[in-house]
Amino acid sequence: MKITKIGSLYQVSFMPRFFPVNCYLVEEEKELTLVDAAMPFSVKGILQAAESIGKPITRIVLTHAHGDHIGALDGLKKALPQAKVYISRRDAKLLAGNKELEAGEPNSPIKGDVPKALQTKPDVLLQDGDLIGSLQAISSPGHTPGSMAFLDVRSRALIAGDAFQVRGGVAVSGLMKFWFPFPAMATWNKEVSLESARKLRELSPSVLAVGHGVMIEQPLAVIDRAIAEAAHKFQMTAANI
Repeated sequence: MKITKIGSLYQVSFMPRFFPVNCYLVEEEKELTLVDAAMPFSVKGILQAAESIGKPITRIVLTHAHGDHIGALDGLKKALPQAKVYISRRDAKLLAGNKELEAGEPNSPIKGDVPKALQTKPDVLLQDGDLIGSLQAISSPGHTPGSMAFLDVRSRALIAGDAFQVRGGVAVSGLMKFWFPFPAMATWNKEVSLESARKLRELSPSVLAVGHGVMIEQPLAVIDRAIAEAAHKFQMTAANI
């Protein structure tokens, strides 16, 4: 486990040298918000990270419902029964194991590790623009239909889940990177991902913090390159179909 701090944001990374899986602790005045829950074995490390900061985790906020982002959720809820769990209304269905598409959604199969039997149920179903402490929920579908990113309104640090990846090369979700192809392989709809990437870029984030890879400060230039590359390659793919 590796902990990296930028301002009020702590990245807690498991298996950072091989298959980095990140979650984040956002420090508030008297408490912590945990964003994502990493892998099932991550419970102890997350609790230790919070203990080292010296504040309690009172909220568990999920970017989306894939197994490497909700793996420790049941264990954390047992250890922190008073902590409220937040997820988008749409991905709450995935959290319950329901992979059916909703009316009006692109007819792409929902991919990735969707849970089958979690005990934990969400306490709050998020909508675009909701505030959770200092975090603003930003709807960013594509990787999953209900993916969300979270913008710290104090610092403009952006926790983007798998809307982007950094490991293996900065990329929009859905663009395959040879050295780390897994986010692309688990992406529901790459065209929707590209739309969301553009939306997140318009927030002018000061830090880009994602599910897989290191945090990037002043990320606008690399985000712009990732969006341009995805737009070009997705267009080429569509033209060849």
